[in-house]
Amino acid sequence: MTNPSDLTRVSRESADRLSSLGVHLDGRETPAELAEMQEAVERFEEAVQSRGGDLMMDEGVPGKAVEPDDRHFALPRRKSGEPVGRYLERLSTATDGVLHHRSLE
Repeated sequence: MTNPSDLTRVSRESADRLSSLGVHLDGRETPAELAEMQEAVERFEEAVQSRGGDLMMDEGVPGKAVEPDDRHFALPRRKSGEPVGRYLERLSTATDGVLHHRSLE
């Protein structure tokens, strides 16, 4: 059984990580949704790295314009009001696109 304080801590860490990447959070996301988004973002990042992308260049700093090595390597932004499920679908599609994109190496 999961300790509620552990769940809160892990959820906060996930939210902080997602926010640091510029993923819009409205505060209504469940711990499960936060975990799903973090896992999906990690899959996307692994795909980018597998194709020779540089996450520092591709993700950039929140609030600043991103100039990725390739536009396909930029983490999709979650739109304000976009349901988590829809964002996860778009992120999955983007990950598939990266995996089928030419390598930069």
